[in-house]
Amino acid sequence: MATVYSAQALAYLGDAVIEVWVRERLVRSGLSGSRELNAEALSYVTAPRQAAAMKKILPALSEDEAAIFRRGRNIGHTNLPRHATASEYRSATGMEALMGWLYLGGRQDRINELLTAAYNENV
Repeated sequence: MATVYSAQALAYLGDAVIEVWVRERLVRSGLSGSRELNAEALSYVTAPRQAAAMKKILPALSEDEAAIFRRGRNIGHTNLPRHATASEYRSATGMEALMGWLYLGGRQDRINELLTAAYNENV
């Protein structure tokens, strides 16, 4: 029987997966100063930006992927960031849960495919 992880645990891991994906692409793009790297990375990992990215890839998700996204999106949030709506924060959390789930499933190619489409490889 497969291990079932909580949506919160998947989102926790997925946050790191997205962060590493963004950081790797920024470094490969030639940026080198830590201030510049951090500023650019923040423009990709905020809740509003992740929600916009998620909207782009939602139609491309399989049924299983969409179910994991919904599980993450429906986590009861009590602390919202100042610069995001509740809807943006929920969608970003769903995206993080999806990426955590894909990572645990060894689906690095799918993570790369979805994040590349989500961010139009602007990173």
